[in-house]
Amino acid sequence: MLDRRSFLGRVAGVLALGLVPRRAWGLGEPASAPLMTVYKSKSCGCCAKWVDHVKAAGFRTVVHDRDPLDPVKDQLGVPKHVRSCHTAQADGYLIEGHVPAADIKRLLRERPKVIGLAVPGMPVGTPGMDQPGAPAEPYHVVAFRKGGETSVFAKY
Repeated sequence: MLDRRSFLGRVAGVLALGLVPRRAWGLGEPASAPLMTVYKSKSCGCCAKWVDHVKAAGFRTVVHDRDPLDPVKDQLGVPKHVRSCHTAQADGYLIEGHVPAADIKRLLRERPKVIGLAVPGMPVGTPGMDQPGAPAEPYHVVAFRKGGETSVFAKY
């Protein structure tokens, strides 16, 4: 039989375990990914498909339809040479274009000293740009810094 002090100690221990992030215990990703704010054109079907892709990967999204998008990209600091059709923000990082959700999760896990990831242009075969019967184009996901410098983050 447990005395009151032992019982309360065990209850406090169980409650404390619930306050420790799952990652600290090696249990993988948190139950829900950070909120992602997406800026896209209302008429862009491939952007809507990309939003579906990140939602399916567990991201919560808030979508803002904006036309034109360049003023948003300018304000956020997206370098012109990495721009694509939509821009998102996730946990302090910018996501430009059809970046795969797995790379966004890796970015948020590793937290490199960059301002974001981009897939410049709109390569066929990227999430949201899949076209039945068309072969996927090879592409790179690039990490970009405030000054516009880029480095390859992933190759497909």
